[in-house]
Amino acid sequence: MAIKIEELEAKQGFSLTVEDGVAVVSFDLPDSAVNTLSPEVGAAFTLLLEEVEREAQVKAVVFISGKKDNFVAGAKIDYLQTLKTAEDATAMSQQGQVGFDRLEAFPKPVVAAIHGACLGGGLEWALACHYRIATDSPRTTLGLPEVQLGLIPGAGGTQRLPALIGVQAALDLILTGKSVKPSKAKKLGIVDEVVPTPILRAIALQRARELAAGTLTPERAHGQGFKAVGQKKGVAGFFQGLANKELWAEVALEDNPLGRKVLFDQARKQLRKKTRGKYPAPEKALQVIRVGLESGRKAGLEAEAKAFGELVMSDVSKRLVEVFFATTALKKENGTADASVKPREVKKVAVLGGGLMGGGIAYVAGVLQGAQVRVKDKDDAGASRAMKQVQGILDERVKRRSLTWREAAAKQARITAGTDYSGFKAADLVIEAVFEDLKLKHRMLAEVEAVTGPDAIFASNTSSIPITELAKGSQRPAQVIGMHYFSPVNKMPLLEIITHAGTADWVTATCVEVGRKQGKTVIVVNDGPGFYTSRILAPYMNEAAHLLAEGADIAALDKALVEFGFPVGPMTLLDEVGIDVAHKVGPIMEAAFGKRMSAPKSLDGVVADGRLGRKSQKGFYLYENGKKKEVDPTVYALLPHGKERKSFDASEMAERLVFQMVNEAIRCLGEGILRSARDGDVGAIFGLGFPPFLGGPFHFADSMGPAELLRKLEHYQDKLGERFTPAPLLVEMVKAGKTFYPR
Repeated sequence: MAIKIEELEAKQGFSLTVEDGVAVVSFDLPDSAVNTLSPEVGAAFTLLLEEVEREAQVKAVVFISGKKDNFVAGAKIDYLQTLKTAEDATAMSQQGQVGFDRLEAFPKPVVAAIHGACLGGGLEWALACHYRIATDSPRTTLGLPEVQLGLIPGAGGTQRLPALIGVQAALDLILTGKSVKPSKAKKLGIVDEVVPTPILRAIALQRARELAAGTLTPERAHGQGFKAVGQKKGVAGFFQGLANKELWAEVALEDNPLGRKVLFDQARKQLRKKTRGKYPAPEKALQVIRVGLESGRKAGLEAEAKAFGELVMSDVSKRLVEVFFATTALKKENGTADASVKPREVKKVAVLGGGLMGGGIAYVAGVLQGAQVRVKDKDDAGASRAMKQVQGILDERVKRRSLTWREAAAKQARITAGTDYSGFKAADLVIEAVFEDLKLKHRMLAEVEAVTGPDAIFASNTSSIPITELAKGSQRPAQVIGMHYFSPVNKMPLLEIITHAGTADWVTATCVEVGRKQGKTVIVVNDGPGFYTSRILAPYMNEAAHLLAEGADIAALDKALVEFGFPVGPMTLLDEVGIDVAHKVGPIMEAAFGKRMSAPKSLDGVVADGRLGRKSQKGFYLYENGKKKEVDPTVYALLPHGKERKSFDASEMAERLVFQMVNEAIRCLGEGILRSARDGDVGAIFGLGFPPFLGGPFHFADSMGPAELLRKLEHYQDKLGERFTPAPLLVEMVKAGKTFYPR
C-alpha cells in the first residue's frame, strides 16, 4: 500500500503501517518525553485520516503511542501561553472540537490502544475513537485534569464523557480533575477492555478487524461497553439490569427536567462549598455540561469553546499554570548550582523514631520509593506503632482497590522495625525523626555514625533546629542535611530539603532524587532558624494569637482565612499541628529574630490546661471519634477577654495573617534562605496551603503590586508595631520599580 506521509505528518511524529487491512497510526512526538497536542499535531492527524479513508484496502484504524509509557499527556500548555485573547483560545477549542468530531464520524472503525498517561486532550482524543483498550499497567491513568489548571476540557470532553458514562460519574471526574486507573475506567465504561501491556497492540488489531467485520457491535448505555454479537442476555441479565438502583436513579435524574435541576443544584452546592467561588473552572464546567444535556451536543460544544476561551485568559488559570511550570521545572533540577552532579543510589533507608512522622517516612521510603527500610525506636511499642501505621495506610489502599492484598503484603515486607541498630550498617540514608531537642539529636547522630558506613547520609526531619548546629556534632558534616517532611507524610506533597554551608553537592542531589521517588515536590533551601516553611508560618500563627489576645472569635478567625483561600483556618491548624509544638517553636524564633517574632502570652493558659489539640482530643475545638466538631466554649476562659469576644472585620483579619507570611517570605528571599521566588511560592502552596489560585506569596505580592504591599505593611506597622516592619528587600524593590517575577 502506498500511503504517502507528508512532511508535516512526519514532523509531528506520526508513522503509519498497514497490517491485514488495519492501518496502525503511531504517535511519537519528536524531542519530547511525552506526547502532547497542538494545532499542528491535529492538522497532521487529519491529513493521515483523509489518506486512510481514501484507501479502499484499509478497513479499520488503530491509534497507538510510540512512547514507552505515555499515550497522550494532554494539550501543550506552552502553546496556551502564546494565545493573546479569549477569542484566540475559543478558536483553538473549536478547532479541536472539529477534529475530534471528524474522528468520531470517521466511516471506518477507530480503536484507541492506550498505555501510559491518557489525560486531558489525550482522553478527549480517545473518547472520539470508537473503541478503547487500556493496559493494566500502573503507569496507565485516564482523566480530564483541566480544572487543576483553571481550565475545562476544550475539545469535546465535557460533552462526550457524560454521554458515555452518565452525568454523575462524569461530573465526579471533570469537576475534580482526578484520574482513574484502568480497572476503574473499565468499570465506569471509559474503556471497553483492559489487557496486559505485551498484548495491547495485538488485541487492538484484533478488535479493529472484528469491528470492521461487524462481529463486535457497540451497545452502550452509560458505560456498559461493547458486547459480542450473539452474546446470551437471558432473563437473569434483564433482572440484573433492573436491580441496578444506582443506574435507575441516575437515569431518573438525568432524563427529566426536575431531576436534572436537583442533580445540578446539588453539584453546584457542593462545588461552592469546596471552591468558595475562588476557582471558576469547575462551575463553568458544570454549566457547560448542563447546556449539552438540556440543549444538545451542538449547543454544549459552543458553550464549551466559549468558556474555555474565557478561562485561558483568567488570572486564576495563569497562576495555576505558573505553579504547574514551577513544579515541572523543579523535577528537572538536582537542588545544587552544578547541574552535572549526579545522585547516588539509595537502596536502604533507616528511620530513627517510630512516631507519626517516622511511620509516615517509613511508608513513603518503603512503599513509594521502593527502598528496604529499617525503623528504630526506643521501645517495642514505638516500633510497633510505626509498623501499624504503614499497615493502616496499605489497608486503606486495598480497601480503595488501588492495591491488591498480595501487592500490599509485598510492600509491607520491605519495612521492618526494632529497638536497636541492627540493619543500620548497610543504610545509604538515615532519616532522624525524634523530638525537637538538639542534645538528643546529637546523641542520635553520634550513635548512627558509629554503626553506619562512611558514605551514609544523615538527614534530620527537624522543623526548627538549624542544620548547621546539628552538623557540629558530626564526624562527617558534609553528609548531614535536613529533610523536612509535613504531616501526614503519606498525603502532604512537599519535602523541604535544608543544606548548611558544608553539605556536599552529591548529598543534596541524592536526597532530592529520594524525595522525588517518594512522590514529593522538592524544594532546596539554605539553613537558618525555621528554614523557610516553619519560618513564614511562625508570624502567621503569631498574628492569629495576637488577634485572640485582642478578643477575636475562634470560629470567625478560622472562617476569615478559609474564605481568603486557605484549606483550614489558623486555629484548626494549631489543633492539627499540636498547640504544644507551636508553643515550643515560639521561643526559638524569638531568640533568632527578636521582638518582631515574639509570641503573645495568650496561649500560655491553653497549654497549661493540657490542651494539645486533636492528638489529645482537647484543643480550641471539640472532637468526637477523632473528628472536629464546634469550638470548645470552655477554652475562652483561658484567653484574654474571656467569653466576651469582639467583632473584627474578616478581610482585616485575613490581611494581618497573610501579610505577615508574605513579608517573611520576602525576608527569606532577601537573606538567601530561598534560591528563588519560584521555590518560595511552591513551598508555601504545597507545604502550608497558601491559596494556589493566588500563585504563592511572591505572585501575590506582584499581583497586588509591591508598592501597595509596602504601603499596607507600613499602615499596620504604625497601627500594631514593629512586627509589621517591611522586609528590606521589599523596600529596595519598590524603590527600583521591580517585581519578583519579570514582566
